[in-house]
Amino acid sequence: VQLQASGGGLVQAGGSLRLSCAASGDSFVLNHMGWYRQGPGKQREFVAAMTSGGVPNYAASVKGRFTISRENGKNTVFLEMNSLKSEDTAIYYCNAARIIPRSDYWGQGTQVTVSS
Repeated sequence: VQLQASGGGLVQAGGSLRLSCAASGDSFVLNHMGWYRQGPGKQREFVAAMTSGGVPNYAASVKGRFTISRENGKNTVFLEMNSLKSEDTAIYYCNAARIIPRSDYWGQGTQVTVSS
């Protein structure tokens, strides 16, 4: 499975960006798709994820500002990021997971920079 992320860029604080990630190489719907991020000098952290059934989960730091969504029946995930803050600056990584067999996949990362 290959994950291709896009949509990062430079935005002013308070602005918005939309990230996209498409998985290829697997005909079955992946159980979980989501996003992690790694800021400068920080460890990679969970941002948001959604199950194949459409159940979202968010980190406390982005809840109410970010919205994750998936295309029905497809291995594509989006992250709508609003009210961006300088602390959201990071490389954002797309992640996908399958329960059976247990598998974990990562995209190449896309840079999001929020200027204050």
